[in-house]
Order: sequence, then C-alpha cells, then structure tokens
Amino acid sequence: MAVTYTKLWKLLLDKKMKRTDLKNIAGISSSTLAKLGKDEYVSLESIEKICCALGCNIDQVVDVIDHTPGRDRAHRRLSDFREAP
Repeated sequence: MAVTYTKLWKLLLDKKMKRTDLKNIAGISSSTLAKLGKDEYVSLESIEKICCALGCNIDQVVDVIDHTPGRDRAHRRLSDFREAP
C-alpha cells in the first residue's frame, strides 16, 4: 500500500493557494510539506491540520494506492470502503 496526495494539490489549485500558503495556514513544517510532495507518509495529526485549515475531509486530500499483485485495480480510494446508503 502507498498514498498519494494528488487530490490535495488539485484542491489547492481550486482554492488558488500555493504550497507555502498551506504550510502557513495549516501550521505544518517544511519537512512535512516536502514529504507530501513526494507522496510519503505523514502523521495523521498533519493530515488533520490540513483538513481543518482547508475545511475538507480526509478523502479530499489523500488516496490509498493498492499495489497488491494480481489485483484488477491499481488504485483504491478511501471512499471505496464506505458502505452504501
């Protein structure tokens, strides 16, 4: 399994924000911002700060990628695990 923050970068574009703007309003460190840019794991606390600063939910920021061999799909999003209403 791995993560990607592509949705986060798209959200920032939609809000006309720069990555440094996110760093400042969310109160995250430069090293956390660098990890996000490289699709590396960051703490859930950092994700929470980002979501609170942007007024969004975690599924609007991060996707979980499933690289399990033999799988039909390469990507599985958090929303794939939600129960149907």
